[in-house]
Amino acid sequence: MRILITGANGLLGQKIVEQVVSEGKHELLATSKGTNRNKVLSGYAYQSLDITDKQAVVELVLKFKPDAVINTAAMTNVDQCEQEKEACWQANVVAVENLIEACEIINSHLIHLSTDFVFDGASGPYREEDVPAPLSYYGESKFEAEKRVQGSRLKKWAIARTIIVYGVGHQLSRGNIVFWVKQMLTDGKEITIVDDQFRSPTLAEDLANGCLLIAEKGAGGIYHLSGPESLSIYELACTVANFYGLHKGLIKPVKTGEFSQPAKRPLRTGFIIDKAKKGIRLST
Repeated sequence: MRILITGANGLLGQKIVEQVVSEGKHELLATSKGTNRNKVLSGYAYQSLDITDKQAVVELVLKFKPDAVINTAAMTNVDQCEQEKEACWQANVVAVENLIEACEIINSHLIHLSTDFVFDGASGPYREEDVPAPLSYYGESKFEAEKRVQGSRLKKWAIARTIIVYGVGHQLSRGNIVFWVKQMLTDGKEITIVDDQFRSPTLAEDLANGCLLIAEKGAGGIYHLSGPESLSIYELACTVANFYGLHKGLIKPVKTGEFSQPAKRPLRTGFIIDKAKKGIRLST
């Protein structure tokens, strides 16, 4: 199978590259903005690609002719999306429209990554059939992208929603909460964390495995791919402190209403992942 991935320099993209190369079953073209920052540099092809450039996207897809395209690229900083709405729309909606157009031409299977932030958090955990109601511009942009995938002429598509992806990456341009907490506590800095927002953290390797299983099985529809355990953000930070033997007394809990952030966050998301376990047999 020929697989093209976007966002190859990100945490999830790196894990997909590593898994494809280690298994040696597929021909892979990894794409991302700028130079290749993956630790693994052989066993696949890499090309810089701006997926907001429709002509570049279409030309590359037509040239490589992938059986599956896994879109892991996105603007994911929730507050930045709230403050830079045009950039968010370009990265999270226009880019997806470009990928859809290219995949429609050669009948590629498009696998698009989405988020728990498409929900308002009023009644989590959520099933795939639950109706999205985003609170933030980030969530809105991701939901709009989902609607474009679902309303397209693609014969094969899948949407993989996930929650707080964590893991170890190489030269990442943006960290994740686990290593932010670890770094702050290692430096002896006090951190303030909300204790009334609940999520299901997802190991990047598990998510990469899920995405590749969707591609290999030609699975379609929406899948919720996340860790099985629901934790408050405060509990997650304390778990990190305990794991690394750091002083969790530096972690100060606060309620969402007391914490000033540009974008609203859902209080309780989490996923019911029975469909993914049954349909593609995830390891989570």
